Amino acid sequence: MTRSPFLDLAFSSSLYLALVAGSAGLEPQPPPRIEVPSVPTLSLTLRQALEQARAAAPALARQRALQSAAEAALRSARDQRLPQVDLTAGYTRNSNVEELTLALPGEELRTIFPNLPNSYRTRAALSLPLYTGGRIEDSIRAADRNLEAAGKDLEAQTADLVLETAFAYWDLVTARETERVLRGALESYEAHLVDARNREQFGLAARNEVLAVQVEGDRAELRRLEAENAAAVAHANLVRLLGLPPAARIEPAEPIAAAIGEPDELEKMVQDALRQRPERAALEARVEAAQAAVGVAGAAQRPQLGAEAGYDYANPNRKELPLTGEWKGTWDASVNLAWTVFDSGRTAAEVDRARAELEAVRQQLVDLDQRLRLEVTSRFLELGSARQTVEVAERNLAAAGENRKVAADRYREGVIPSSELLDAEVALLQAGLDQTRAWTRLHLAQASLERAVGG
Repeated sequence: MTRSPFLDLAFSSSLYLALVAGSAGLEPQPPPRIEVPSVPTLSLTLRQALEQARAAAPALARQRALQSAAEAALRSARDQRLPQVDLTAGYTRNSNVEELTLALPGEELRTIFPNLPNSYRTRAALSLPLYTGGRIEDSIRAADRNLEAAGKDLEAQTADLVLETAFAYWDLVTARETERVLRGALESYEAHLVDARNREQFGLAARNEVLAVQVEGDRAELRRLEAENAAAVAHANLVRLLGLPPAARIEPAEPIAAAIGEPDELEKMVQDALRQRPERAALEARVEAAQAAVGVAGAAQRPQLGAEAGYDYANPNRKELPLTGEWKGTWDASVNLAWTVFDSGRTAAEVDRARAELEAVRQQLVDLDQRLRLEVTSRFLELGSARQTVEVAERNLAAAGENRKVAADRYREGVIPSSELLDAEVALLQAGLDQTRAWTRLHLAQASLERAVGG
């Protein structure tokens, strides 16, 4: 092991200070103690990691904000049925005009149209829709369906986060398990290398046998370094998903060789996916919202009936004659009917656009159903293949371990050369790595199938 020059420098400095203190009749003082901040270590099962990810993910917070926006849109649509009150006020400066004065028989002169350059006005108006051709009802239905779709989008985003977190979790488990297997192999190679060198000294082994063991050991060390780097990357990714501080250290507590239950029949899982997947439920809600949008667009072709009442308080109040420079109040109430008979095809174009968007969403739903069936089938087959791979890997590891044990015994007895023992060790290492990958593939296949079914 190479000694750091920084350690040598620190040791020399401490020795120098001790000698100086001793010559001065002082007790040597120990160097100041450096406080190393503790790094929080979390031992997490897969379930705990998923719960933490759900609580900390900014993507879910974003989706919740969109859901809140959809709730506000629904409230706005419902409020269209309620009365609306408007308050207005204004001031106008008019130019001076000649007053209009009339003299009636037997009466004094009366000013009919006085010069009132300053005009003040206020009005309170209340309006209420009576009939809108279904526009308000369809707007409420569209907003309600969009809110439901937003809720299903949140469920889908959560399911995606769960799958991504599960993949990151098992990536970390796999990388660390691979590193552990390679460390065990390195210990075996080091013991073999020591034995090969001893045999070389006594003339029982050639130089190339020693080099062959050293080469395989170096290869295992390179693979261990790759696994260590992969573990660091997987750890950083999992820390990100769980919303933990960068200094946190996660220790997965889930055993890689955990049992997994048998899946249901394929067709049943396909039907479950068509019934349970939040993406499909969101798309169904958007189909209904698009249908309501067609009604909203078509409502412009029907009559619009509304009631309005108002109170004016103005100076002068031009509804009162003769005009005077005084504040006076008047009120009015009306029922208004409007019907756009011809708009050069604008409303028809809006209806056609809404119907085309409805058809597009319907076809998207058909395409999603086909994709869901393919996805569930693929994940189902992958899970079956992964189960078989685990069984083969377990048998292969047991056979490789027994083969290595027999080869080691025969090597010690001098029956076989070092190369055969080395081959057995390499085969055992590969069998251990294959087993790790097989179990990881099984867990990922299970997580992918659960996501595909939507349970």
